[in-house]
Amino acid sequence: MEANLSNCDADLEEDFSFLQPLDLITKDVHELRQMISERRKKLQKERKKEFEKEHEGERVRVREKDRREREKEVEKDRRERDKEVEKDRREREKEVEKDRREREKEVEKDRREKEKEVEKERRERQKEVVKDREKVENDKEREQQHGDQTVRKMVIDHEDRVPVVKLEENGAVGGPESMDISTTSTSQLFEIPSSDVTILEGHTSEVCACAWSPTGSLLASGSGDSTARIWTIAEGRCKPGSQNSPLNVLVLKHVRGKTNEKSKDVTTLDWNGEGTLLATGSYDGQARIWTTNGELKSTLSKHKGPIFSLKWNKKGDYLLTGSCDQTAIVWDVKAEEWKQQFEFHSGPTLDVDWRNNVSFATSSTDNMIYVCKIGETRPIKTFAGHQGEVNCVKWDPSGSLLASCSDDITAKIWSMKQDTYLHDLREHSKEIYTIRWSPTGPGTNNPNHKLVLASASFDSTVKLWDVELGKLMYSLDGHRHPVYSVAFSPNGDYLVSGSLDRSMHIWSLRDGKIVKTYTGNGGIFEVCWNKEGDKIAACFANNTVCVLDFRM
Repeated sequence: MEANLSNCDADLEEDFSFLQPLDLITKDVHELRQMISERRKKLQKERKKEFEKEHEGERVRVREKDRREREKEVEKDRRERDKEVEKDRREREKEVEKDRREREKEVEKDRREKEKEVEKERRERQKEVVKDREKVENDKEREQQHGDQTVRKMVIDHEDRVPVVKLEENGAVGGPESMDISTTSTSQLFEIPSSDVTILEGHTSEVCACAWSPTGSLLASGSGDSTARIWTIAEGRCKPGSQNSPLNVLVLKHVRGKTNEKSKDVTTLDWNGEGTLLATGSYDGQARIWTTNGELKSTLSKHKGPIFSLKWNKKGDYLLTGSCDQTAIVWDVKAEEWKQQFEFHSGPTLDVDWRNNVSFATSSTDNMIYVCKIGETRPIKTFAGHQGEVNCVKWDPSGSLLASCSDDITAKIWSMKQDTYLHDLREHSKEIYTIRWSPTGPGTNNPNHKLVLASASFDSTVKLWDVELGKLMYSLDGHRHPVYSVAFSPNGDYLVSGSLDRSMHIWSLRDGKIVKTYTGNGGIFEVCWNKEGDKIAACFANNTVCVLDFRM
């Protein structure tokens, strides 16, 4: 009771505490009660607000806690998702890497298979050469048994049996008439005497490439014995007989230690325009640059397969190589490093040829021809039309026409002005191995002679074509086996051809006759003239190089 009274007293005190003395005097009891009632309501509201404010802070803290929990859950979920994504990415990368390795294995397998096929073909050619050599030796023995009687008969029949192509008065050939040549009679009547022949010995395997220096009396040869050689050939008439003195030859070894290592076969070579550097391409995929003193200046390594073709540009600052690895590479000679690799073909690159100092053509077993330019990532021209491997491509002296030849038994002439071929040359009966342009026509040293294209084939013939008309001028039918090489004399008056039948014929383009012939002791892989046009070199399957004096 006392407690309630005290609380009541406290409430009364609180109720009256806010009344002013003046209110007690001026207000009646009812007004005072009303003021006290309003005061109580006001206090209750304030207390309620304070209570709600205290609880609101608690609710905020609870909500903040919930938000943080949710964020943790979200972060956890995000991390889990990231882990899953990363795991998936790694799995995909593993699959991609696995696929890439499988593709690389397939590519490497295909490359090795192609290399085996190339090596097999080369060995088959060597077997054929040996077989031909034995056959020629047997033929010679039979000829010797006939003696002087055969020789006399050949002299008597000479006028009837020597091939002639009838020419019209204006110099054009009177129809694509083949020349049916008796090889025996011509070889006897026009045989180059041994006094005009120098045999260079020293290689221990077949010699597959040779090239004269464009400025001097140096002759380079490349062989399956893992060496190239630079021979110094004296000016003037040849010294008869063999010549293998160490004083006149430099041996450029492509492998240390034993020779005849097949991976080091020298497959191709080329002199720079000044005749100061010799580049060689090898079966090991490396290009090498040598000085005229026989010193190895640079070794250029990037190809993953044998190099089949190699050319200097005219300026001499770039070297171009084509390889079995399906690519062509331009090398910066001064920097001794590759400048750009061109990966457009889907088969081994068989040949390359510069159009000018910065653009060139490539051909391949994929039947395609691409014209490329340094700095460009795609071909600037694509020539499609051959139905077989394109063995050789050559720009004419002006760089405006491109000739090509193929296993599809055709040669074609292309122009940068159009996508399709200008002329389709179809007169051969077997694969065409190589082609050459005559050094004649506008922009050459022989501008008054018209431009001619020569093609050499496995059908044992050489054919010459009128480039303007795209017609066969005449067929040179003096060989009995595939013709691997042809070369025009510097003045454009003569053409030399070399065959697996061991014979080399020199043809006059004025009247279509064989004017000289030489028979060696092995199949001939390449023939070439020196810059003066008075010497011809030929490389043979019996490991020798022959230099012949040419005088008319």
